[in-house]
Order: sequence, then C-alpha cells, then structure tokens
Amino acid sequence: MTETGTKETSGRRGSEAPLHGPDAFEGMRRAGRLTAEALDLLVDHVRPGVTTAALDRLVAEFAHDHGAYSATLLYRGYPHSICTSINHVVCHGMPNDKPLREGDIINIDVTLILDGWHGDSSRMYFVGEVPRKAARLCDITYECLMRGVAAVQPGRTTNAIGSAIQTFAEAERCSVVRDFCGHGLGRVFHDAPTILHYVDAGYDIPLRPGMLFTVEPMINLGRKEVKVLSDGWTAVTRDRSLSAQFEHTVGVTETGVEIFTISPKGHHKPPYATGM
Repeated sequence: MTETGTKETSGRRGSEAPLHGPDAFEGMRRAGRLTAEALDLLVDHVRPGVTTAALDRLVAEFAHDHGAYSATLLYRGYPHSICTSINHVVCHGMPNDKPLREGDIINIDVTLILDGWHGDSSRMYFVGEVPRKAARLCDITYECLMRGVAAVQPGRTTNAIGSAIQTFAEAERCSVVRDFCGHGLGRVFHDAPTILHYVDAGYDIPLRPGMLFTVEPMINLGRKEVKVLSDGWTAVTRDRSLSAQFEHTVGVTETGVEIFTISPKGHHKPPYATGM
C-alpha cells in the first residue's frame, strides 16, 4: 500500500531514516519473496469474469498457509487483504464482487508480514486482450520503476530516483502522480524515508546503506491530478485517463541496491506467460 505524499508523510519527510543490518536484510528477503510468490499466484487467476473479492480471498489464504498475514487488513480501517486498482483507479482500489472485464488493466498491491518483516509489492495484470494504449502505459510504468530502482545508490539522493522516473515518463507523454509516494518500511509498515517519484527541490535525502523502502511510481496516460472517492480510499484520475503502477521493496547496500520482491517465476510485467 502506497503512502500519501501530502498530509500523512509531511511530518516524516525529513525524519532520520532508520538503518538496518544483515539480519534485517535477511528478514526482508524472506518477506519480499513471499509477497512476490503471492503475486505470482494471481497470474493464472486474473481473467474475465473473476471478481477482485475472489483474488482477495486467494491472497489471504496463501498468506495464512505460509505463516504470514496481510499488512493492509484493518490498517487504518481498510477492510481487505489486497488493493485492486482497475483502469483509471490510481491506487487503493477496494476488492468487490464486480467481475473483471475483457480489456481491463488492474494493479494488485500486496503487503505481507512474515516474522515481523514487511514485503510490499504491486504489479499490473492484463484481463484478456487489452488496448494497445493500455499495454503501452504498463510498459512505460514498469520502465519507470526499474529506472527508479537503478538510481538507488549509496551517496546519491532521493531526487535521483524521482528524476529517473519523471524524466522518462514525461518523455513518453505521460504524467507522474504527486499525491502518493513510496515509503520506508521494515518492521514498520510506513516509515522514513519518503520516496517521491518526481523531483522536489525542497526535499532531497541522502541514500545510505541500510535504508529500506519502496519505489512505486503511479503513471497516468493523461494529467497527473487525482481525487479520492467517498469511501476514503479509492484514488482515481480526475480526467478518467488510465493509470498504472509497479512497486518493489528495496534495500540500499554498500555498493548499490537489492530488490527483495523479484518474481521467482519471472512474472515481472504483463503479458505473463504461464508455466515459466
């Protein structure tokens, strides 16, 4: 689950980010891998006619069977184990009994807690055959994620991440959502540092070995503005344009970056080839 980039993190942006040692990295590897396996599980289930409520139950059962549980369930009152954001929904879409339709694109965001450590990741899925513009947006967004992750190096700053993402997205005539951001995590779900996916001259935190955080750009095909619906969670694009998001949990190492949420089956972006 992404963090808001306005009210909820404003007091934490400049906070000192905790630094973690080898034991924490090992815990994050286990939690991250389990989260990636949960997302892999959904590859064969996201198809026309399936409900997002059914996907929610699958992840809850998977977590229980592996000695983990969802960080989002009852988090600040959120009633589900995953977030399911379809088409023009930017993030925090809530599972329900409405069937998925041919041509939908959907972001599924999973955060599992295993032995106290948080693994947080999201991916886009295609529901059957999707329009070319939707597939292109997903490709651009995945590239934004990986460029942002590649910018994570000790001695650089958070604006290096934002610059890598914003430069590429805008060159492809897409926009970067400002209202939500990445966040530190570990034994705490949302912690310092705040990770913006665009350049902000007023906020630029040095990256140091031992930092743990998410990179999770939300990219819109249209304008960057979003609004939150009356349920208090679901964020949508104001112009009803398509939105996409990918997310990894990473750690800053002495020499670069470690990604904890890589798919064991190679299901990094759609279209997914089952049986890989």
